Order: sequence, then C-alpha cells, then structure tokens
Amino acid sequence: MSSKWFKNLFLYSVGHTYSNLSRLFLRLFTGILFLQLCIRQILRFDELAPTANGWFGLSPETSMSLLLALGLVSAVCMMLGLLTRLSVLLPLGMMVAAERMILFSQGGGTEHLLNFQPGYPVMFIGVLVYMLLAGPGKISLDYIIAAHFTENHADEEVLDKA
Repeated sequence: MSSKWFKNLFLYSVGHTYSNLSRLFLRLFTGILFLQLCIRQILRFDELAPTANGWFGLSPETSMSLLLALGLVSAVCMMLGLLTRLSVLLPLGMMVAAERMILFSQGGGTEHLLNFQPGYPVMFIGVLVYMLLAGPGKISLDYIIAAHFTENHADEEVLDKA
C-alpha cells in the first residue's frame, strides 16, 4: 500500500504542475501584502507625506495620495487577475525605488519612509518579476475575458497553452 502511495505521489507530482493554482496563490499573497503596505502608509499619511518627494510638479501630499491610490488599485487588480502584467508595474517600480533608497541611504534615511528593512524590497521584486513573466494563469479575470473574446480555433489553442 505504501509503495503505491509513493508511486502515485511522485508520478502525479511529475505529470501535473499546479501552475495555475500556484499563480493564483502568488497573486493573492503578493496583492494582500502590497495592500497591507498601502493601508499602513495611509494610516501614517500625516508623518509620511512631508518626507515624500513631489512628482510632476505636484505637492508631496498630492503625489503620495496619488501613489497610494494607484497602489491600492494595483493590489486589487493583482489579486483579481485583472490586467495583471500592467498592475505589477507600479509595485515593481515602488520596490525598485525603495531598494535604491535603502542602498544609498547613509544612516537610516528610509526606515521612516517605507518602513522596510534591507532585503524586503528585493523579495518583492523577485516575486513581481516572476508575475510579470509568468502572467496571471487560468484562474483570473484576464483569462475569463480572453476566453470571452476568442473567436477562432487558433486563438483557443493559444489560450489553452496559457
């Protein structure tokens, strides 16, 4: 009985990858973490806004508000699998900027800004780059929308290989 169980375990694990379920988990996990980060920054907005830089001629408060709003939208889209590759770009840019600030700070200039220890943005960057390359998988709104718009047999074959 046990040898059959081990045989099935290894044969099944080799033949089936669970890649769509894995991508769903990674999207949900990363989206929740990024959502938590944005909510934490919203709660500390009064102390974080003066330290932010103003972009495109906007005040620091307006820039930070816009960045946080886009971060929340990106996190929700990431979790739903809606425009996944596009929604990964903003968090990826934020994590690259956070890591750059951590690397080039002398004596703790960024701990109060993003509340990150060195190394955390790099972990986010790795996961987000994977999501950018792998895509959302079949358990996503992107797949449902693409399935709705497929009209010919060639499109269905491409969609099935996703």
